[in-house]
Amino acid sequence: MAMHTSHPVSALPTAPARETTGHLLLRAWCVLLLVLALGGVGLVNAVGPAITAIVVAATAVVSGIVWLVVRPPLAVRRLPWLAFGYLAWATASVLWSAWPMASLLTLSLLIVTTFQGLFIGAVLTWRDVVRALASAAKWIVGLSLVFELVAAVFVRGPVLPGFVVTAAGEDPVGPWSSGTLFTGGRVEGLFGNPDLLAAVMLVAVIVFGVRIAVGAPRRVLLAVWTAVAALLFVRAESVTAWIAAAFVALVLATVLVMRTARRPGERTRWYLLYAAIGLGGGGALWLNRPALFDLLGRGADLTGRDSIWTEVIARAEQRPVIGWGFSTPWIPTEPLIDGWIVEDGRTVIQAHSMWLDAFLQLGGIGVILLALVGLAYVWRSWFFAVDRPRWDLRDDRPHSPLTLLPTLLGALLVVQGLTDSGPLLLWGWLFVILFGAKIKQTPLVGVGPSEQSISIERGELRRPGP
Repeated sequence: MAMHTSHPVSALPTAPARETTGHLLLRAWCVLLLVLALGGVGLVNAVGPAITAIVVAATAVVSGIVWLVVRPPLAVRRLPWLAFGYLAWATASVLWSAWPMASLLTLSLLIVTTFQGLFIGAVLTWRDVVRALASAAKWIVGLSLVFELVAAVFVRGPVLPGFVVTAAGEDPVGPWSSGTLFTGGRVEGLFGNPDLLAAVMLVAVIVFGVRIAVGAPRRVLLAVWTAVAALLFVRAESVTAWIAAAFVALVLATVLVMRTARRPGERTRWYLLYAAIGLGGGGALWLNRPALFDLLGRGADLTGRDSIWTEVIARAEQRPVIGWGFSTPWIPTEPLIDGWIVEDGRTVIQAHSMWLDAFLQLGGIGVILLALVGLAYVWRSWFFAVDRPRWDLRDDRPHSPLTLLPTLLGALLVVQGLTDSGPLLLWGWLFVILFGAKIKQTPLVGVGPSEQSISIERGELRRPGP
């Protein structure tokens, strides 16, 4: 006989899984670190190098303490040892450096950047890394837009570092912002440099695009952020950034095509086709660069870079094996740097090519080590993007859009490194360490002890019973 009861037979309802407060604070801290890496030049322009150095040192101490408290899983043999080799050679160069104090100062920045890259990759999952990077990019895009709006609407003229406003009619040297958002001309954002602004805006567009592809919430708002970043990218009018964007698009198309390969040897044909397109297109652009740069409003010498490269090569050839000593960026107060190469009334603080910078500072040995670091990063990030995730006999798991991020950012760094030294410091070097180490530590998104242990803290998984 059927019986009625007021007691339910199903399991009691439970609250949905939520991120712990500790993990929310941890991700917020990583967002702050990424903001400092992406916008470090803006911080120097705002408060000066001394206060910036204090902030950088303080963040390193805090991250070290957090690392000891969290103790994330870390496979020592899967650390980016080639990058450590470059770092070790840069450290050894202090012994013969022509500018020892500059070497010690900039080497400290390189060590802190390396540590922070390892820290972020160790304490966050792949999904959290992309979320944190997207949040940091929003801060940089928003602050750059607000800064340019203030300079254009309220100041209506150039703003110098330290928020100094110039007198009417005065033509300042090295303005932080020219205040030309509405009047035409290149905009600089937080960076005081249109090329740096364009590179970071391209990073933002890539990250936002990956987030949209993943199916992140509030995709309409993400599309708005993408549009703002694209607007600032266009207004920066950077030839290098446009070339980098085209190369990133080519790499993206290649990855998506490679993912469709089903049979052994099918990728080989695509590799040969894209290699032919890339070499042919690159050769055509180089041979026709005067007409192309005239069309874009630039000289065929890439705005004076030819003369800078000539001077750098001439000095580097005096110490071709071990170099003059590490200093990235160059310190303009050093006697051998001050007044050496002057552009627009200011001493140049980089070689405008990471390869020439490495040759000048660390000699041929440094160039070889840097090439090995770049090759290892490109190799791992490429197969991280094109290979289907697999850890057992099943070979039909879908690709994750998250795996596109390292190789697309790598494509940007490859092009930027040809005419800029940015990949050797701040966000460029941090990305090389962060993603290079993360791919080695966790080659599959969401799979592995580090991903699962952190997911427990996020509330996505339950802790195992005793």
